[in-house]
Amino acid sequence: MGEKIATRNAYGQALADAGAENRDIVVLDADVSTCTMSCMFGEKYPDRFFNVGIAEANMVGIAAGMATCGLKPFVNTFAMFMAGRTFDQIRNSVAYPGLDVKIVGTHAGLTVGEDGATHQCLEDLALMRSIPGMTVICPADGNETREAVKAIVKHNGPTYLRLGRMALETVTDIPGYSFELGKAVELRKGTDVTIMATGIMTARALKAAQELAKEGIETRVLNFHTIKPIDREAVIKAARETGAIVTAEEHNVLGGLGGAVSEVVTESLPVPVMKVGTKDTFGRSGNADLLLEIYGLTSDSIAENARLAIKAKPKGSHLGAY
Repeated sequence: MGEKIATRNAYGQALADAGAENRDIVVLDADVSTCTMSCMFGEKYPDRFFNVGIAEANMVGIAAGMATCGLKPFVNTFAMFMAGRTFDQIRNSVAYPGLDVKIVGTHAGLTVGEDGATHQCLEDLALMRSIPGMTVICPADGNETREAVKAIVKHNGPTYLRLGRMALETVTDIPGYSFELGKAVELRKGTDVTIMATGIMTARALKAAQELAKEGIETRVLNFHTIKPIDREAVIKAARETGAIVTAEEHNVLGGLGGAVSEVVTESLPVPVMKVGTKDTFGRSGNADLLLEIYGLTSDSIAENARLAIKAKPKGSHLGAY
């Protein structure tokens, strides 16, 4: 595993770089640019950067108007405000007309830490995934964030990009890695069980696979940087070839990656699916690493769920018949 960098920092750098190549990019922020790191773009291109103040809903409306004029707006604030406070404007002003607005929510999940439950957004993936036509992305590390920014600049349509505050280990700087919207990335091969992870949980999934290997359990690890559209082909292939799945996300297990994977599995090839994430609950104030442990978002929890998923495989099942 390589350098540690917060996805929000990698985003700020990538957005500033993209601004040099594409003059249609404009950036709006709701008075938290030094937190979302959109300030990096603002420092380089002040004529294309707009601080709208603490007026998130208005910010999305402004961006929608800019998009109708051929610009490519990126709107930025904390995930809780982005997905929650502006849901109406995102749905009706951006997604309904299918406008090319990039919606960026930073400081997502429990790892906001001491900011507490009101700021620990654990519902944003579910909210954004429910909007027709919305692409939903949650990068695993800084490297993948940079690739995601490049991809969504080229992509035409409403997009939600979920980012975090804490520095993450780099896990995608591997030979053969490539980023493609809607395509999961296989980070480890395995035949006994598949761990499907997103965001900060991808590194923990790889650690869980290493521990399971000591027990002779060969674990496939898939990184789902795109939650919507979900990579149905990768899910079905894993279900057929390994017969058991664990999902892992820094998000409520209702409606996020676990929900998306379960929808595919139940429709196409039923196998056991165990979900690691928060269990229909709010967060609490505290140290980020300690909160992850309290809520069971750890490599040990992933490994234990993998064992349970393997035990839950139907006896004598022949998945190749599907």
